[in-house]
Amino acid sequence: MFQIRMAAVFIFLLMLFSFPFNNALAGEPTEQLKTDVDNIIKTLNDKTLAREQRNQKIINLIRQRFNFPLMSQWILGINWRKATSDQQEKFISLFTQQLENTYMGRIEAYTGSYAENNVKYIEEEFKKGRALVKTLIVTESAEIPVDYKLSETKGEWRVYDVVIEEVSMVSTYRNTYGEIVDKEGFDGLFTRMEKKIEELKNSPAPEQQPT
Repeated sequence: MFQIRMAAVFIFLLMLFSFPFNNALAGEPTEQLKTDVDNIIKTLNDKTLAREQRNQKIINLIRQRFNFPLMSQWILGINWRKATSDQQEKFISLFTQQLENTYMGRIEAYTGSYAENNVKYIEEEFKKGRALVKTLIVTESAEIPVDYKLSETKGEWRVYDVVIEEVSMVSTYRNTYGEIVDKEGFDGLFTRMEKKIEELKNSPAPEQQPT
């Protein structure tokens, strides 16, 4: 079940990066997301880039818009306070690599033309340096709610959770990783994450979807 939900997370993230914006909302979180989305779309459609160049540009955009340290704290929960500073830093590094490699694996099959569908921005909510951007991804058969939770630091709004059809990415990881830490400790969790990263790096590129 966990793998199915995670696959859905990244497929929907990809879908969001593929759709043009409805400009009904002009709040700062939405505008900052829009800048990165536009750059990702341009990168995905740039046929002059080699695969490695394209992937690195997208990873750089992900890193600047996602708050991996805060996301890591939320995922580990009470275990974050139990971890040493070295363990915290290692988790952030491994989780960042795993998320990036999972995401890049999902988009390998989508290298054709982008920005063909639509996403509706429903509303923005603000509270004490946090924002919630509610969206609907519109397909031919469904409207899928995708909400972004962002935190603000020095004028930059960065994503720390994605909620798809009321399923939180952070909560899903927290439940799974919490069980592993309880049974195997941080060493067991890190071993599992390192193995998963290697599997993602070594997995063959999927066949491209027709456009």
